[in-house]
Amino acid sequence: MLVLLFGLLLTALTLSTFGASAAHADEINTDQYEYVLSGNVQFGGEPIGDVLISVEGSGYEAEVVTDAEGKWRIGVPEKATYTVTLDEDTLPKGVVVAKGGAEIQAEFGLTKVKSVNYFLGEGERITVSFFDQFVNRFVNGLNFGLLLALAAIGMSLIFGTTGLSNFAHAEMITFGALATLTLSTTLGLPIWLAIMLAIALSGLLGFGLDATIWKPLRKKGVGLIPLMIVSIGLSLALRYTFQLFYGGGTSQLPGSGMTDLKFGPISLSPIDLASMGISIVVLLAVSYFLLRTRIGKATRAVSDNPSLASASGIDVDGVIRIVWIVGGSLAGLSGVLWAYFRPGVSWDMGFQILLLVFAATTLGGLGTAFGALVGSIIVGLFVELSTLWIPSDLKYVGALVVLILVLLLRPQGILGRKERIG
Repeated sequence: MLVLLFGLLLTALTLSTFGASAAHADEINTDQYEYVLSGNVQFGGEPIGDVLISVEGSGYEAEVVTDAEGKWRIGVPEKATYTVTLDEDTLPKGVVVAKGGAEIQAEFGLTKVKSVNYFLGEGERITVSFFDQFVNRFVNGLNFGLLLALAAIGMSLIFGTTGLSNFAHAEMITFGALATLTLSTTLGLPIWLAIMLAIALSGLLGFGLDATIWKPLRKKGVGLIPLMIVSIGLSLALRYTFQLFYGGGTSQLPGSGMTDLKFGPISLSPIDLASMGISIVVLLAVSYFLLRTRIGKATRAVSDNPSLASASGIDVDGVIRIVWIVGGSLAGLSGVLWAYFRPGVSWDMGFQILLLVFAATTLGGLGTAFGALVGSIIVGLFVELSTLWIPSDLKYVGALVVLILVLLLRPQGILGRKERIG
C-alpha cells in the first residue's frame, strides 16, 4: 500500500512539474489554467486536422492535435514566453510551412489569450547538409563568442585589478540592453543614439558601483570572500529591481527580426553583420588601450602586482576606477548585442549567460584580458557547434564540461601563469 501511495504521489508531482503529454484533442488544460495559447493550421485557406502542436516554456510542456477545423488550444500556467512547434511530420504529403517557420516564440500581451497561426503552402522540404550546418553554426558561434568576449574582458579586468569575482556583472549586461530599450522605444531616440547613450550610462553605472560600494569596502580591508557574497546580493537586488520596473516579459529592440542575408550556406541578418563588425572594432580598441596607452600599461601593472604598482607611483585607485568604467561600458555593449542575438530584452537576460562569461574568463586565465577573449571564442564556438550532436537545451552544459576538462589539464587557464593566475 505504501509503495502504491508513493507511486501515485510521484506521478502527480511529475505531471504538475512537466505539464501534460500529448493529447488527441483540439484543446488541453484550458480549464486548469487561465492563460491560453490558441491558433489554427491552414493550407490554402483550408483547415488541416490531426497536426501535432507542442508548447514548451517555463518548465511546462504540452502537446495537442488540431481538430477537423484545424483549431487547437493549450492552457499554460503563467504569463511567459513559450515555444510553439508544429510537427512537420504530421502534415499531409506535399505540405510544408510556408512562412513563420515551424517553431514560433509566443509571448502574451495584455490579454490572457495568445494566438499562434500557421499558414502553409505546397513545396518540398529542404535537407541541409552537415557541412552547410557546420559552417553556418560556426559563424553564429563566432558572433556569439565575440559579444561574449566584451563582457568577459570587462569581468577579467575587474578581477585582475581588484580580485573580485563580480556576480553583479550579469546585471551590468542587462542594464545596457534595458537602457537601450528605454531610450529607443520609450523616449523615441534613434537606435544608434540610444545605444551610444546606453553604453555611456553603463560606464557610469560601473563608476557609481565602485564609488559607493566597492571602494569603501576595499578601504576597510574587507576580504575577497565577503566581497563576492556582497556581489551576489547586489546581483539579486538589481535583477529583481529590473523585473519590478520592466516586468517579466520580453521586448524587442528596434531592428530585430530583419530578414537574413544568404552567403552560400551562411545565413546572417544585417544586425548580425553589424554586431560582428562592432565587436571586432571594440576588441581591437581595447587591445590598443591595454598595449599602447599609458593608462592601459598601468592597468596591466596593477593587475600583475598592485603593491609594486603603487610603490612605482601608479595611482591604483584611479586605475581601478577607470577599469570599472571600461568594464561597465563593455558589459553594456555586450548586453545590447546579446539582446539582438537572442533576440529580445528581458529582466534576467544577463544572468542567462553569466556562467558562460565566468567560464570564458576562467578558461582563458583569470585576470587576463586576452585570455578572456580566447576563452570566449572557444565557448561561443562550442555552444553553437555542439547543437549538431546534442540537444540545444544542453549546449550551455557542454561549454562548462569543456571548461572542466581544460582546467584539469591546465588549471591556470589557457593564457594564465602558474605562479600567479592573472
